[in-house]
Amino acid sequence: MSGDYETLIYAKEGTRARLTFNRPEILNAVAMTGAREFDDLAARIADDDGIRIVTITGAGRAFSTGIDLKDLAVGLIDDSYFDLWDRALRRFETMDKLVLCLIHGYALGGGLQLALAADIRVCTPSSKLGLPAIKEGLIPGLGTLRLARYIGLGRAKKLIITGEMIDGTEGERIGMVDYLVSEDSAEAEFEEIVARVAAVNSQGCRLSKDMLNSCFDLDFETFFSLYKERQLRATSSDDFREAMTAYREKRAPNWA
Repeated sequence: MSGDYETLIYAKEGTRARLTFNRPEILNAVAMTGAREFDDLAARIADDDGIRIVTITGAGRAFSTGIDLKDLAVGLIDDSYFDLWDRALRRFETMDKLVLCLIHGYALGGGLQLALAADIRVCTPSSKLGLPAIKEGLIPGLGTLRLARYIGLGRAKKLIITGEMIDGTEGERIGMVDYLVSEDSAEAEFEEIVARVAAVNSQGCRLSKDMLNSCFDLDFETFFSLYKERQLRATSSDDFREAMTAYREKRAPNWA
């Protein structure tokens, strides 16, 4: 499937979608072609009901350094780039699938914005994380919305207004990333985390993602009504019936 894209590698393996940024020679920076492809692939994955889990990685020495500054500097990136990129991120953030990313090397600008739109962020200690858009005279996209939700408004302002980078160890300490994995076995440890998440990836789990995405935006009564509707969907699902059968039979559930 990777032949469908110039800048991405895509493969579907059972209920898992694997996405890899594949411009290692420029640290997986994203130009106009990459933004179009990423938006197209996000829609493709979101619409595929056979996919339950998505993993995102970067080839070479980086996860992604975001917008291609060389193309930006010579006018090869227009304003549609930002629409494409942020639409794709919102699709990953809200899709009925769990999205995990493995960060190594650099996750800067749009690369970190993408990580913040994922459900689980796994990172190596030496990775460099930051939203340095202010150094290019830009706003760091909807990182201005998402970052504060994870690390608090004060820390988010400090990192965005100064454009400073932090490493993965500090990112984990302040809640920007969820798991630290060793430099030498990052991929293997990431696969272990993916397997643990896949083992609990029921419809109830994905509906919980949906609820958590709304938890800062709704008043209590609205949120409670949403919860009751989502819980009814969960208890009416095949996954719930399989979980109860597995409990009675003293085995692990086999999610469809």
